[in-house]
Amino acid sequence: MTPSDPATLKRAAAARALDFVGNRMKLGLGTGSTADLFLELLAERIRGGLNIIGTPTSERTATKSRQLNIPLAELDTLGELDLVVDGADEADANLALIKGGGGALLREKIVAACGKRMVVIADDSKLVKKLGAFPVPVEVIPFGHGTTKARIVKAASELGYRNLEPKLRMKDGAPYRTDNGNVIYDCPFAAIDDVPELAAALSPLTGVVEHGLFVNMASDLVLAGAGGVRVLTRK
Repeated sequence: MTPSDPATLKRAAAARALDFVGNRMKLGLGTGSTADLFLELLAERIRGGLNIIGTPTSERTATKSRQLNIPLAELDTLGELDLVVDGADEADANLALIKGGGGALLREKIVAACGKRMVVIADDSKLVKKLGAFPVPVEVIPFGHGTTKARIVKAASELGYRNLEPKLRMKDGAPYRTDNGNVIYDCPFAAIDDVPELAAALSPLTGVVEHGLFVNMASDLVLAGAGGVRVLTRK
């Protein structure tokens, strides 16, 4: 593999995130391909004597953590977390994120909100000038989800996003269901001019459970590129 191979870069970012982990920490464990690599490296440290307890952001992460013998506890048991480590689908210079490509955005956001610090790990292709090329996932209640979609379109239009066409996420010929039993609409905004404004418009919509815009949540962004690994810290 070359230094710019995506898997190599993701592993380098995951390895750098371990520098934030201390003994006896309570950790939020993210979901996704980069987060999986972090779990594997974390498990190596645990076998070497590191003492931590983690809480997963998805059933997928819970399963992998158990396979790796990473100690787990329920979020309600742990309460405030010392550190959350997760990936992102996109990030900007303000460390605003789009997350939820893996379908775990609701639990990821709940866990992130419990963390004293959130470290996001990614390859440098995920850092963009404006969020939105990656569709924003919006998790909605299944009942009447078509009407919720219409409210999303209306709210977006009022902010100037006139031609939004949310797409119901499908899997195996049926609507994709999250770990919470909800469905997801992927919303291609293309370029988001004001991320906090859009996040604030989506959150109160009837039928919307959560959206994949993470604002003022990530404290550090670990980016791996051909030139090495760098850390951006939110001011």
